Amino acid sequence: MVRVVFAGSGDFAVPSLRALDQAGHSVVLVLTAPDRLGSRGRPARRPVRDLALELGAPLAKPDRLTVDSLGGINLDSAELLIVCDYGQLLPTSVLQLFQRGAVGVHPSLLPKLRGASPISGAILEGLRETGVTIYQMDSRMDAGPILAQRVQPVSSNVTAPSLSDQLAQLAAGLLIETMANLAELQEQAPAQDEADATFTTKVAKEDGEISWELGAETIDRKVRALQPWPGTVASIAGARVKLLAGHPGELSQGLTAQPPGTILAVSAGSALVATGDGAYELDLLQPPGGTPMAPAAYLRGRRLVPAGQC
Repeated sequence: MVRVVFAGSGDFAVPSLRALDQAGHSVVLVLTAPDRLGSRGRPARRPVRDLALELGAPLAKPDRLTVDSLGGINLDSAELLIVCDYGQLLPTSVLQLFQRGAVGVHPSLLPKLRGASPISGAILEGLRETGVTIYQMDSRMDAGPILAQRVQPVSSNVTAPSLSDQLAQLAAGLLIETMANLAELQEQAPAQDEADATFTTKVAKEDGEISWELGAETIDRKVRALQPWPGTVASIAGARVKLLAGHPGELSQGLTAQPPGTILAVSAGSALVATGDGAYELDLLQPPGGTPMAPAAYLRGRRLVPAGQC
């Protein structure tokens, strides 16, 4: 049993916190993001906060995690800090408060995909596999010695939410295995190879803007990677709509290449759209101010026939 402080905020961290409790480790404090308002003025979801309350674990929500912000909290019994989907960069002074240091849980095979968006990044890059890494944290971002790793295949139709769920469960199991042999792993942990490091950046709203000049594979990756936020938006039948689901399509016999954005065919509710490289089969969209619907129904409402311009 290890006495830990757990720092996490998002859904990805929930399985790891629950696993620590179920494995009998003592969670002496949970650090999570402050309560804030989300869209439309409603309270934003705080899944780690809610789980901490369910488990009866002590809870703190500092705006910024520093030694000063922890000054009024008794950490004398804590041995280890575990950081998982917390959303803040931690200063070295905080990492040094714990006799066994700090362990990070990261959803990639470090040193690949360091940074803010490793799950979306794996899909955007078209990787066939990613994974999770448990590592010893130091002053650098996602760059400390590796304690353990496990691989997760990336299927060709996986979305960011579903891949996140898979990796969260994988990480929770690997974290508990690591905790069982922590001292030995810390002594033997190899440094990351900086020559192999790649980096991701925080996803921005403008990343969801889709041009049909892009290739079908690139569009497909963006639609799957940028769920649920910021989502992807493109022009269809003269209006900007959200692209909710689809896949690279095929130009069947009788269809020839057309300018990007051309509606090539409509069948079984879907629409085949010409792109800069190949065609994209759009299966579900959402018009402005509307609800999700089949592209065929949307196009009928716009009185648009195949081979018309988007």
